[in-house]
Order: sequence, then structure tokens, then C-alpha cells
Amino acid sequence: MKASTEKRLFHYAMHYKKTIAFGLICLTLAVALELTGPLIAKRLIDEHILGIEDQWYAVEDTDSTHAVTYKGEAYIRADRIEGTPPEEAATIVQAGKSFYFTKEFVPTTGKKDFEDGILTISTPEQAVEVPAEKLAVGELYSFFAPETNAIIWLLVLYVILLLISAGFQYGQTFFLQIASNKIIQKMRKDVFAHIQRVPIPYFINRPAGKIVARVTNDTEAIRELYEKVLATFVTSAIYMTGIYIALFLLNAKLASICLILVPIIWAWMQLYKRLAGKYNEVIRSTISDINGNINEAIQGMPIIQAFRRQKQSTEEFEEMNEKHFTYQNKMLHLNSLTSFNLVNALRNIAFVVFIWYFGGASLGASDIVSVGLLYAFVDYLNRLFQPVTDVVNQLAQLEQARVSAGRVFELMDHEGEDVNNKPIPSYRGDITFRQVSFSYNGKENVLQDISFQAKHGETVAFVGHTGSGKSSIMNLLFRFYDPQHGVIEIDGIDTLSLSRQQVRSHMGIVLQDPFLFAGTIVSNVTMGDPSISRETAIEALQKVGAHHFIEQLPNQYDEPVKEKGSTLSAGERQLISFARALAFNPSILILDEATANIDTETESVIQTALHVLKQGRTTLVIAHRLSTIQQADCIFVLDHGRIVENGNHDSLLEKEGIYYQMYQMQKRGLEAAAFS
Repeated sequence: MKASTEKRLFHYAMHYKKTIAFGLICLTLAVALELTGPLIAKRLIDEHILGIEDQWYAVEDTDSTHAVTYKGEAYIRADRIEGTPPEEAATIVQAGKSFYFTKEFVPTTGKKDFEDGILTISTPEQAVEVPAEKLAVGELYSFFAPETNAIIWLLVLYVILLLISAGFQYGQTFFLQIASNKIIQKMRKDVFAHIQRVPIPYFINRPAGKIVARVTNDTEAIRELYEKVLATFVTSAIYMTGIYIALFLLNAKLASICLILVPIIWAWMQLYKRLAGKYNEVIRSTISDINGNINEAIQGMPIIQAFRRQKQSTEEFEEMNEKHFTYQNKMLHLNSLTSFNLVNALRNIAFVVFIWYFGGASLGASDIVSVGLLYAFVDYLNRLFQPVTDVVNQLAQLEQARVSAGRVFELMDHEGEDVNNKPIPSYRGDITFRQVSFSYNGKENVLQDISFQAKHGETVAFVGHTGSGKSSIMNLLFRFYDPQHGVIEIDGIDTLSLSRQQVRSHMGIVLQDPFLFAGTIVSNVTMGDPSISRETAIEALQKVGAHHFIEQLPNQYDEPVKEKGSTLSAGERQLISFARALAFNPSILILDEATANIDTETESVIQTALHVLKQGRTTLVIAHRLSTIQQADCIFVLDHGRIVENGNHDSLLEKEGIYYQMYQMQKRGLEAAAFS
């Protein structure tokens, strides 16, 4: 049973758990330090700024750091008195925007009015009237003076904590991004390695652009998941946890009410996952289709322009592009109609509850709320909705990454083959097919009961009309596919008993349409194999006659080769491909219509090289031009997947069968071309 996409993403993350742990530790510390701000502000407001509105006791010790001199007498605030407070007490009360001093012990809460030297304080229990004096600005400042140092130190402490928090935030960003890049690096490495283990039929049935999209676009979306989405979710979770802890420290009842946000967000995530998942599946699939279409259009642009198919090609592209646009709009509507509205509604509801709770329902004589507490609670509520907003805004990216991950893992789940490059002894080169039957689709056989032998040093050719099964024989010998029935042996060893890599380790192949990689001419011969030296590559190029055109190039053997060798002619590409096969010194050499696209002069060069190089190795040739196989030791004629004739060139002509008819047709064609 395969693990879920989420579990597999988690498994990849665990490869770098130490780096992620460092990032999360930095994140936790950064959040903890940042959330000290409202608590420091609360203390600053309640104890040091508005704290002067309190009882003050007359003292004789004027040297105390907390003592304030007012009209010749020293006073210390009630919460600064050490030990038993003196009997004589005064009170500073704020009424409106002014502060008033009275030598009476009166409450500091309630409705306050000052008129004609009388301060009136009304509470639900009583109304108190006392004589009072309005404090001038200088007098008021003297009562603030003892708190100045504490205020400065608290502000300095807050700045220091913010700087330290910034350092931890840098660490969090650094470690989490390093981890995300390593995760995606490993994932892409695993995907590409798996692609090379996937059987050939997988690539035949799928456009290259769709596979490329999974390795590039989809893994990039997953990188965004680790780098931004998960970082946002983890940051928000830690941030919200810290805020809730602070809220509970301030007011447990209201903090409990605010906890209702958690199940609301979770329920919304589940609903969003269900809706957005469907849209993103179509979007990612359509992007793959677009990539495949573009890849096909670029490769076939000469044909598109030659046959004036620009309009049809554009219409095909626009159909997919319109589909992508439609579903992107659906995602846009889903995000626009919900994300902002959801957070905004929750924010407003929370503030309604906050106003109701502090403004009326819970206020009473025994439940007085300080300004600092109100400030801290409002600050934390504002901070609480920022991570909520971040989480909701990242849901679209989360679903996109989850769908992309599912597509990548779908590719990786496709059954691959074990790679076994353990060296085996070089082949002698005896090849045997025994009653081999093969079908590409499992229904219609393209080869039926094929039996033949090719002995060491022989050149064996296969001819037949298109679709007769010539290339299928080579595909089976190279183990690109395996037969449904029969046995294929090399030197008496069943090829199925060897890995595909071992079977191919002593074979060389030249295809009708040679494939060259971006690099240089030499690198396309060596293929990066350290066992093949530059000298060996150059020697192979010279033996096949490629040096005639290479030495005319500006950089000769180091001439850059662009993708698919587009700057070289078909004959030049084929010569390089032929040299590549020879440089690996194969025991078995396969030529799959290697001269079909070659001009007569180049073919003559290859035939000359082949005459020397095929000595001591078994050569199998799929022939289009019968003139190229007249010297073959044995020629097998195929028709509808069966061997209907075999023998050398002369014996087959004597039979006047299918081979004779093909030879006569080509001969007449050449004669007609010569006299035209």
C-alpha cells in the first residue's frame, strides 16, 4: 500500500530534519521574543506611565529613588513602598485630560468630575467628594520623573529583543530555505534517476513535454511548498500558539472564546482542499499538455510552416490555453470570494466579542481592566489575525503543491527496473532467436515464431517492407522490450538472466535518425565515459571517415554541437553516431537502417570503414538499400512478422521471391534516377 502524498512529502523532509529543526528553533525563539512587545507595553503603560494615578504616601526619606517632592513634602507611590505603608496618604486621580492631587485616600476608578476645587468620584457603590488641586505640567512631570529610567530601560530592552528576534528570523529563513532547496534537489535527482529506470514503452506512450513538466514545473511547485507554504504554516502555528499563551496570561475567559478560530480554520482548510484540489488537478494536467504541445510544435516547426498548418496549430494551443485560463479563473474566484472575506469576518466578530466583554458584560466594581491590559489584548488580537491571513492566503499554493507532488509521485510509482552495471565478460558474439513472438500492445503480434542464428564475426542483414518487424528484432536484442514467447540467447546465455544494462554493455547501435547531445563532437563520441579517451574518440572518427568534414570546422574535434546536432548535415550526424558506436568497441554491432538518410558518397565512406571494423565482431544490419548488404553472410527476409526467406544475396536472387522483387524494384528506381 502506497503512502499518502502528505506522508511522502514528510518523508522527504525528514532527510534534512536537523536543518529543519535548527530553522524551527530559530523560528520559535524569534516569535517568542517578538511577542514580548505587548507585555512590555502593558507594563510600560500600567506601571510607569499611568501608574502615577494611585495612592501616594507621605514619607520623610527624601533620598529614595522613588520619592517625589510636592509642595515641600516627600511622597512615594503605594506600589513602591517597602514594608508597612505610613498612615498619611494622598491620591492622584485623572479626570478628563488633567491630573488632580488630593490629600485624601480615594478610589482611582469610576466616573470623575472636578469643579470649584472639589473632585467627585462616582462608583456603583458610592460617591466621594474631596478637595483637590490641579497639577501643573511641571508638577505632573515630577511625579513621572522616578519612572523615567525604568521607561528607558524597558524601551531599550524591547529594541534589543527585536534585534535578537531579527537575527533568529534570519536563521529561520536561512535554514528552512536551505532545507527546501536540498529536498527539491534530492527529489529531482530521484525523479531523473527513476526516469532512466523506467521501461522504454512509458516514453513512447507519453509526450516528452508532459514528462519534462513533472521534473521541472511540478517539482518547482513542491519547492514553493517547503520554502514558503510550510514555513508560513509552521510560523503561523508557532505564532498563534505564542499569542494564545499570552492571551491566556492576560485573560483566560476571553482567550478561550478566541480558541474557536482554530476549528473554523481547520474546517475551512478541509473544504478548500476538496474544491481547490479538483481545479488544481486540471490546471497542472493542462500545463503538462501545453508543454507537450509546445515541445512538439517547436520540433515540427519546419513541417508546420511547410504545410501551412500555423492556424490549426494555433487553434490546438488556444484550446488548451483557454482550458487553463478557465480553471485559473475558477481558482481566482474561489480565493477572492473566500480568503479575504473569511479573515475579515473573523476579525470583526472577534472585536465585537472583545468590545462586548470589556465594554459592558463583564465590567463591575470587582472587575476593573487597566489601559495597559486593553492595549496588550488589542495588540495580540491584531497580531493573531496576521498568521490567520497568511495561512488562508497560502491555501492555494498548498493545494497546487499537493497536486504537483501527487503527479511527481505518480511518475516515481511507475514500475522501474533495477540497475545492475556489474561487468560481464565480453561477448563472443553468437546470437540465437528461438521461436520468438512479440507484441507491443499484447494483442497483435509484430513478430511471429522468429528463429535464426548469427555466429561470431558474421554480418547478418534483415530486409522487408515497412512494418515487417525488422526494427522489432533489434529492440528485443537490445532489451528495449522483452518477448512474450520464445528465447533470445547471446553466447548461449538467456538475455533475460542478465540485467538490461549488462545485455547492452558489449553492444553498439547506430540508428536511422542519429541523436546528438549538446556538447562537442568528441563528447558525443565518448558520451562522458572515462574509459574512452579523447584519442580513442578521434581515432574512431577518423576510421569512419568523419575527419574529412571535421578538420574543416573552426574548432575541429572540439566544435560545439547544438541540440540534436541541428548545425550538422544528416550524413555528418550519422558519421559521428557511427564513430560513437565504434569507440565503445562492441562485440555486437547493430546498424538500424544506418545508411537510409546518407548520400551515396558518405555511404561509400561508411562501407569502407565497416569492411575493416566488422572483422572479429557480429554485425546485424537492418537494410533499406539492398545495395548495402550484398556482402552480408546471411540475409533474412521478413514479411508480416515472419521470416519467409533467408540466404546470401546471390541465392536469394536465384529464388526469385520477395527479395528478388525488392531488388528489381530498387534497381529500376536507380536506373530511372540515373537517366532522369
